Amino acid sequence: MNTPHKRRVSTGGALVAAVLVIGVAGIVYSRVQQGGDAAPAARAMLAGDAAPALQGTPDPKASALIPAGFTFVTPGTLTVATHPGQLPLADYGADNKQIVGVEPDIARLIADGLGLKLVLVPVAWPDWPLGLQSGKYDAVISNITVTEARKQKFDFSSYRYDLLGIYTRTDGPIQKITTPADVAGLKVVVGASTNQDQILRAWDQQNIAAGLKPVEYQYFDDAVVGRLAVITGRADVSFEPNATGAYSARDGKVRRVGLFPGGWPDAAAISVTTRKGSGLAEPITQALNTQIASGTYAQALKRWNVSEEAVAQSQTNPPGLPNL
Repeated sequence: MNTPHKRRVSTGGALVAAVLVIGVAGIVYSRVQQGGDAAPAARAMLAGDAAPALQGTPDPKASALIPAGFTFVTPGTLTVATHPGQLPLADYGADNKQIVGVEPDIARLIADGLGLKLVLVPVAWPDWPLGLQSGKYDAVISNITVTEARKQKFDFSSYRYDLLGIYTRTDGPIQKITTPADVAGLKVVVGASTNQDQILRAWDQQNIAAGLKPVEYQYFDDAVVGRLAVITGRADVSFEPNATGAYSARDGKVRRVGLFPGGWPDAAAISVTTRKGSGLAEPITQALNTQIASGTYAQALKRWNVSEEAVAQSQTNPPGLPNL
């Protein structure tokens, strides 16, 4: 759900940004080396669409950081927009009304940390930037990757690493994909116009220039149909956000064979998004760090099978992705 990116880092902050990006990339590389050939906790008991709400740890320090002049959409309430598209990120629950997933869980933890009620607003993905800028909601939590271009208009509080996974059927012959050459000649299910689609095309061009076979792209409007293509062998692999791939892998029908940063070769973080200069980012970052310290954050990620994307500490306006 991310668009092409632009980077603009000031000269004074370039060294710090580079160190942070290298650090994130190192963590991604380490996780690939430790277990790129299997989805984590594939058969673990996970939350479903009837998942009960978590309760966050109150943080008076975070509440005190809210600017005195900040005006919430509804007084005493944190109004958060999210796109209910697919679990484990966010989707409608069993009652077709309540929105559940890791994104709503993170929103709940933040609201509890700030001592506020929570209201979730469902939005279409293309609508969140204008809605946030116009004041329809206080924040957006919807798998948004930090980019240098977006940082010109919004503030961010990181809460997950941006990772992409490559998945194949459990009994398939492919064991590991770690380099662009490994996808040469494969039938790949990928979402059109996504980050992973652009990354795959860059790999494909590199492979073709080296005399390798081209990728066979397979696009499906329905993610379920695309997954079925992989399970039945009509496609070799899927290239998708690791969060959705890992969650789907809980039934044991597919396994992960590759893990890459979401802006390959650059790494960045998924973050809570707020209006630029509103002053809400710092309180949210503080509230997130309290949830990390108390263990409620780890609990939220674990029950949606995205623990690998956990950050050790939330940061306000971390380095963002450049152009792909």
